[in-house]
Amino acid sequence: MSAGTNVSPAGVVLGFLEEAESWRLRSPQFPSKVGGKPAWLSLTSPPSLAELECGKCRLPMVFLLQVYAPISGQDRSFHRSLFLFCCKTPECYTANNNHCMKVFRSQLPRRNDFYPYDPPPEEEPPIDAEPEDSVLPVSGVKLCWVCGCPGNKACSRCHTVSYCGKHHQTLHWKHAHKRECCSHEASPNTKSPILFPESELVIEPEEEEEEGKEEDTNEAEGEEDGGSAQGDVDCPPLADALAEKDLEEMAMCETEDMNIFQKFKKKIASEPHQVVRYSLGGYPLWVSSQHTPSEQDIPPCTCGAKRTFEFQVMPQLLNTLCVDSTGASIDWGTLAIYTCSASCNHDDQYCPEFIWKQDFSQDQQTQIKTPVASAATADG
Repeated sequence: MSAGTNVSPAGVVLGFLEEAESWRLRSPQFPSKVGGKPAWLSLTSPPSLAELECGKCRLPMVFLLQVYAPISGQDRSFHRSLFLFCCKTPECYTANNNHCMKVFRSQLPRRNDFYPYDPPPEEEPPIDAEPEDSVLPVSGVKLCWVCGCPGNKACSRCHTVSYCGKHHQTLHWKHAHKRECCSHEASPNTKSPILFPESELVIEPEEEEEEGKEEDTNEAEGEEDGGSAQGDVDCPPLADALAEKDLEEMAMCETEDMNIFQKFKKKIASEPHQVVRYSLGGYPLWVSSQHTPSEQDIPPCTCGAKRTFEFQVMPQLLNTLCVDSTGASIDWGTLAIYTCSASCNHDDQYCPEFIWKQDFSQDQQTQIKTPVASAATADG
């Protein structure tokens, strides 16, 4: 998930947040990052304004993160990044609904129209060599000052600042542009009020731990004991038996759900600061037994190829996004990203991929703050 890194299929690497100089998080450095504006890979035809609208409230979404994930041995995917966007309207985050999020894939061969054939230099480039924030170099596509997405509207007074629409134009006007418009005080580097805090995503391989066999043995013994005990119980009346069966099924469901949750916590305990788990062709680490997808729930790519799991966003990331509120809030248990297994080519276009959003179950809500979400800040 960093420049020059090719991740092996099914291997698990973890993503952590680190501060970085701003030039390292721009497109020519092929960054993996969270927050700020997107560092577009292909510099032509970024996702359209309609594609970047929330599927629920229809307001423009905001860039959440991008993962640089080239595929070894595939020239068309020599450079490859996945871009994740989300809505900032808390009310859109209803249980297990993914309509408030979208993900796009962009990829380029090593020889392309935008970047040198050789890897980017390790030192900071000259100031005059850095691209302007307001326009995508090469393509000339204007970008919204507020979110960094395509913006074909401009301030009617100064005509120097672009926006993706009236919503972000109004935000900027109230935040800073009202006093800066048509003045020499206007600064394109003023911090946008809507962006998430920007950090670099750095990776480390996950250390494999041997699973405890004692727990599995105890579970097996418990099942055997339960089976023998049932043979000694007298059969109750039919109505009572049905009611008891419903209660048992509910109890089993709750127990299974909490078992999955406990396994999730145990798995991340050694690295509580992880915000991304990447495992191309592997499997996500679910937070709940509820709302887990079947193979039929994951739609194929537009090219017809099957989509496979690539990475997931962990709930710990929410701690750094400053989205806490007393009522509704931006929230998730985990976000599983599925991508085209063929990593098909779209001629520099951004291809939509698929997100499966799984939230914590109601029974887990009371345990989220301390064992999971706060784990990343326990020693902070």
